[in-house]
Amino acid sequence: MDTHRLVEILSRCRKQDRQAQRELYQAFYRYGLSVCLRYIADVEIAREVLNDGFVKVFRQIDTFNPEWPFVNWFKKILINTALNQLRQQPPLILTELAEAEQVEVEMDLFGRFTTEEVSRLIQHLPPAYRTVFNLYVIEGYDHKEIAQMLGISVGTSLSNLSRARQKLQELLCDF
Repeated sequence: MDTHRLVEILSRCRKQDRQAQRELYQAFYRYGLSVCLRYIADVEIAREVLNDGFVKVFRQIDTFNPEWPFVNWFKKILINTALNQLRQQPPLILTELAEAEQVEVEMDLFGRFTTEEVSRLIQHLPPAYRTVFNLYVIEGYDHKEIAQMLGISVGTSLSNLSRARQKLQELLCDF
């Protein structure tokens, strides 16, 4: 979708135009689902999170600053919605840094696989590892931000990233 068309649709969404909301939903559905699936392994729950995210977008559309990319604002809403969903599930098992062993990970191993293959393998990580891995590696948050978002210590974030990488390396070797 070109920028001019997106600006026009967002303007109509601010006026609660249902057709514009439908167009925005259709234009960003696949992208939004891919973001949700990074955090939520169950496809049906990921779709629920996506729909909840779109509801938030439509309710909060007036807070969107058109000088910034819409996709970044949308992704942030989806990530926060997914994290809220994860908080409602049984507690994430988060490992403290003191409990974690130092893990050497051969990151070159990832270069042998397609993005789709690695994405599928990430879905096999335990939820806590997957969440920290996605926030750090994919989204670019630092450990302090992740700790604040998840209500954990920086050490726990570091530990879970280390263990996620170790687990991914094991999965990739078995692949």
